[in-house]
Amino acid sequence: MGQVNITDLTKIYNDGSNNEIIAVDDLDVTIQDGEFLVLVGPSGCGKSTTLRCLAGLEMPTYGRIEINGEEVTQKRPKERGVAMVFQNYALYPHMNVQKNMSFGLKMTTDLSKEERREKVEWAADILDISDLLEKHPKDLSGGQQQRVALGRAIVRDPELFLMDEPLSNLDAKLRTTMRTELQQLQQDLEVTTVYVTHDQTEAMTMGDQIAVLNRGKLQQIGTPLECYHQPENKFVAGFIGSPSMNFINVSHRDGQLEAPSFTYDITPEIEEEIDSDNRELTLGIRPQDIELANSSVKNAVPATVNVVEPMGEVSYLYLEIGDQTFTASVSGELIIDNQQELHVMFPIDRIHLFDQRTGEAVKNREAIDEGEALEKHMIVPSNE
Repeated sequence: MGQVNITDLTKIYNDGSNNEIIAVDDLDVTIQDGEFLVLVGPSGCGKSTTLRCLAGLEMPTYGRIEINGEEVTQKRPKERGVAMVFQNYALYPHMNVQKNMSFGLKMTTDLSKEERREKVEWAADILDISDLLEKHPKDLSGGQQQRVALGRAIVRDPELFLMDEPLSNLDAKLRTTMRTELQQLQQDLEVTTVYVTHDQTEAMTMGDQIAVLNRGKLQQIGTPLECYHQPENKFVAGFIGSPSMNFINVSHRDGQLEAPSFTYDITPEIEEEIDSDNRELTLGIRPQDIELANSSVKNAVPATVNVVEPMGEVSYLYLEIGDQTFTASVSGELIIDNQQELHVMFPIDRIHLFDQRTGEAVKNREAIDEGEALEKHMIVPSNE
């Protein structure tokens, strides 16, 4: 298949009043052969524009795109060896599934009718839609239509799959099922894939790598866990993870972080990580890392429970700490009432610190030893 190199990619639009809108700003990304890369970010961040530039549907203002070592920056879509799946399935209503899947082959290849049929049957078998080949789109469910759209892309045997929010029209339960199926399909076919979504849950669960974009700029690229545990800036920290990371502005003085409603003692090791001239910071803590504590515990912070949101296995507590609202995730077995007064703790090895002015990370939570984490959660047989 193909490695993709995106170098200095920039796309600028004119709004009609001679004002420039920079949709993609100097993007550099390398996608390895067979890798599943997810472009994620809020609406208007440039992720779909990037995908359209890869597909050849948009020409970049500047920059270079290579697929499998060949420059394709100015080539037409059909010359790039890519296949695209859209949010809108775009199936032809008057054609049955077999014809929908083979139509692209008919228009762009010299394959015989029998060869096209063989490719369609192969893809249909992979997608488990062989029994739908004679049906029309109106007779299919949303999930079945999505599989047909995927099949239409698969039969082209592309160097690169491009997917623009393909699951957003499905209900929540079907989205979860299709996420798993898409991952398995991509792994089986070993096709380099670029997937666009605004849903960070999709990004975390599907991507080998995720590229977080905001206002056209690449904020961070890395594995899902790297972006979650080691965010490079406050934007990534707040965007990746659900519920979102909690933030509070603090001042750094004499081994302490001073917030409006509490003081937090830090270790000499953390003190060394902070620039002595950098006094104004933002403390970040994920809801899953906040712990309930006794008032006598060091760095315990008083809080009032405004709302309890039971989710089954966990409950989300919306806490009032001073004049700010924090979210904490606790065991669903705990009985906690609205307006209950309690204390919470931000474990020192799990806090994040960001420069208040630039948003850049000053300190991230301590790295997790994957071996120790696995051993901790394994059930070991008793010696008895």
